[in-house]
Amino acid sequence: MENFSNETIDTTQLPKFEEVQFSVLHSDYWKVSLLNVIIFFLIAGTGLGLLLFFNRELLVFAVEISVTYFVLLSVVLLLSRISFKRKGFAFRTHDVLFRYGIIATNTVVIPYNRVQHVALHEGLLSRYFGLAKVEVFTAGGSSSDIEIPGIKKEQAENIKQLLMGKIQKQL
Repeated sequence: MENFSNETIDTTQLPKFEEVQFSVLHSDYWKVSLLNVIIFFLIAGTGLGLLLFFNRELLVFAVEISVTYFVLLSVVLLLSRISFKRKGFAFRTHDVLFRYGIIATNTVVIPYNRVQHVALHEGLLSRYFGLAKVEVFTAGGSSSDIEIPGIKKEQAENIKQLLMGKIQKQL
């Protein structure tokens, strides 16, 4: 106990993750997001159309329902585009970073020594465009801590190999 020290750290000298150059998601991922929104709204629009067709009492509100539907579609498309533009990822010597958010920007930083598992996923539309999603898991949770979508499949496989190599070095 006589050699114990607890020095103060100068927080102004710490590296700033805000200065990291983030990689953007592949441009084809915007097409995947757009198609997902359109498919959802086509299904919802079909349901609304059937509801109006079979419930004649709601027909008097058809104009209001249609306007609301298209306004909501426009807002979701706008927010999806903003979300796409704000997402980014970076791999540094000791950690992986993922940035996302529409109103507030969130950045998740996971040191490699905390990574337990890495998974690669391809959805139906993503596979068509040659894209994949890398999921990074840490201890203590059933869901991934970072999901990086919209990466070319070859690059995603390289990222998975990089992270698996970092995990193997820890063992």
